[in-house]
Amino acid sequence: MLLCLMKAHMSVFIRSLGLFVTTFWAISLKAQTTYDGSMPEDKVMPATSSQRWVFATQTGHIAFVPYGPSVIRVTFTSGHDDPVVPSGWGTIASPSGETAWTVNDNTLKSSQIVLKVNKADGTFTATRPDGRPICQYLGGTLNPATVSGKPTMRVDADFSSDADEHYFGLGQHQNTPLDLRGLKLTVWHDYQGAGNNRQIIGFPFLVSTRNYAILWDNPARTKAEIAVNGKTHWNSEVGSAVAFYLIVADNSDGIYTQYRALTGTAPLPPKAAFGLVQSKAKYSSQKELLGVAQDYRSRHYPCDILVVDWFHWKKLGDLALSPGTWPDPKGMNTQLHNMGFHTMITVWPGFSSESANYNEVTSKKLVLTDASGNVAPHPKDPWLRRDATIDSTNPAARTWLWNKVQTGYYADGFDYFWMDETEPDTEWHDLFCYLGPCAFVYNIYPLVHTSALYEGQRSISNERGLILARDAYIGAQRNGTTFWSSDIQPTWQALREQIPTGLNVSASGLPYWSSDTAGWQGLARASHPPHLLLDPSDARDTVYQDDDYPELFVRWFQYSTFCPTFRLHGQRKHNEVWSYGKQAEPILVKYLKLRYQLLPYIYAQARQTEETGAPFMRALFMDFPSDPNVFALNDEYMFGPAFLVAPITSQDTTSRTVYLPAGADWYDYWTNQRYTGGQIITADAPIETLPLYVRAGSILPLGSDIENTNQVQTIEELRVYTGADGNAALYVDDGHTYDYESGHFQLAKLHYDDKTKTVQVSGEKSLLPASLHPHLIEEPSGK
Repeated sequence: MLLCLMKAHMSVFIRSLGLFVTTFWAISLKAQTTYDGSMPEDKVMPATSSQRWVFATQTGHIAFVPYGPSVIRVTFTSGHDDPVVPSGWGTIASPSGETAWTVNDNTLKSSQIVLKVNKADGTFTATRPDGRPICQYLGGTLNPATVSGKPTMRVDADFSSDADEHYFGLGQHQNTPLDLRGLKLTVWHDYQGAGNNRQIIGFPFLVSTRNYAILWDNPARTKAEIAVNGKTHWNSEVGSAVAFYLIVADNSDGIYTQYRALTGTAPLPPKAAFGLVQSKAKYSSQKELLGVAQDYRSRHYPCDILVVDWFHWKKLGDLALSPGTWPDPKGMNTQLHNMGFHTMITVWPGFSSESANYNEVTSKKLVLTDASGNVAPHPKDPWLRRDATIDSTNPAARTWLWNKVQTGYYADGFDYFWMDETEPDTEWHDLFCYLGPCAFVYNIYPLVHTSALYEGQRSISNERGLILARDAYIGAQRNGTTFWSSDIQPTWQALREQIPTGLNVSASGLPYWSSDTAGWQGLARASHPPHLLLDPSDARDTVYQDDDYPELFVRWFQYSTFCPTFRLHGQRKHNEVWSYGKQAEPILVKYLKLRYQLLPYIYAQARQTEETGAPFMRALFMDFPSDPNVFALNDEYMFGPAFLVAPITSQDTTSRTVYLPAGADWYDYWTNQRYTGGQIITADAPIETLPLYVRAGSILPLGSDIENTNQVQTIEELRVYTGADGNAALYVDDGHTYDYESGHFQLAKLHYDDKTKTVQVSGEKSLLPASLHPHLIEEPSGK
């Protein structure tokens, strides 16, 4: 048994890679009749488990509380007292009630971890039962400090870092390599992080290639120095204790299964979330949005979600559409639903003093304030006029927000929500909230804010929610969220940065992420590279004089095809797949249709993520831990167990080197050429080709052509890449409700035997047409 959760049920799913069953406790959210603004954290009791061991040191007390054999929470407090330190924000598990650990003098032991504690200074060494090293905790300190006029402690702690360790995670840092070793990073939300709108998501979850992770249990602004001078150092500006979880597993996926049990399940998104999400900044009217929908359907190009972005309101904070440009949103949504579309609308946390809700939200004291209790406006934002910001740390504010969103948007038929500015992009650090000084809970806003809409919608509907959010904190994945990298630049450099950025977000336990395809910011008015792969002359209304933008858009679109969420957005006059010229359009349509052809494969990966917590956009260290060549690869990744993706990220580039990881053979997806792993090859990449490779032994179920996920999609081809045994799964449910949680789904298990060159199917065999025969890909090994 893994972690004992407060609200739990047993669930089982067959992994798409491997025919073994993973059984574990999962979060079960029951429908409510009303939403009271509460969160799982509000119900978690302090750690009072009978299994709690405390050692008095020379400077304080170090305490250990187990959460199963693979997870233990460690706290250090200074002074003579031994206070019980409650779990922090984001975690929802209760301490284990099992007798999974034993204690003998200074040694704590489970089936997975051995901790040897130095009683004098409170340090400890963690190993596996067979003696293999995990890490060393080198000690922590608490020093008096004053923040926001309140007395507190500055928290510091150190961990060992060996030369053979590599590190991933820590949220989103857009100007860093994939491997975080040797870096000094800020771990807090910062819209302007590293300049040029490279937004930072502060996420204190660090994963080591030794198959352990540190979850730093402190929501204040934190700095992390990773493997600098032989140690990893954490520093938080506010805290009452050093507090962290040590998570240990046999492999990367095991870490995320433990993280999932500790912080909550990322629920299976609606199937529409894996189709094309069409957006721009901004569709200005009901007429324009309906026109885009009709254009997609008349061209028979697949698309699932249409987005209504900002300034759909009369005044910021109305939480309703302006009737002048959106005269009948309910009728519009009915039309769009009948055409097979879902809709998403942006919800902001700010209020203009002229908005319909300002007086109510301020008089009820549901907003952030200054130290004197006065409403705190955004001091540098005369354009949006954010005169108040909702205080989502307050349960009453969360209830109020959902009620307004329900009547202003949800009742009119909008399906999903885009929660922008979840930092909340204001002078948050120096303000005060329901919980006290905002500095003391600096990073939790996106967790509590997104919970308002997710829990609110679940309280009245069985329809799956989907929230697009700009920031995250521990546990935010359980709020039906997908994240994005914010207002990035439309440049090749920004594209290059997205690959390691997205991989570290996934490595942080946040499986759903995307970028604004080809950047959000406005285009350069003049860019004239000496050689272009695409003619921009018939796309001037979109690209102006930015000549290489159609090429950038195509290359970025190819990359986005293989991201968990597939989104178009940005400040262009037009932003649909036909907007970038006659040469670009057929290439974009090729990848758009490929995305939909791969939906059976992608949806099965998403179901596996719901069951295990493991992401399916994966840095190569997750699948090839024995190959040291993959740790520093910033521009390749796995998309599920089958695909190795190697995007083109430079202008006028028609080839690139690709490293094929050792331990597998690989097929070029386009030519079926087979290669032995452990080598660097040169991949041909004309503008219509994304370098894409499939691992030998992979089984790819390819779906029939559909224009949206409401349509029935059958398996048109079962492609098998020979050279190794392999396993896969087909998973089908209704695509839009939570009924799958009660077992209402169909599952087929597929196994390929390379010796006999046959595929066996068990479970729901009807998911494959009876007349369908596997298409075996066989090619002699290349150089």
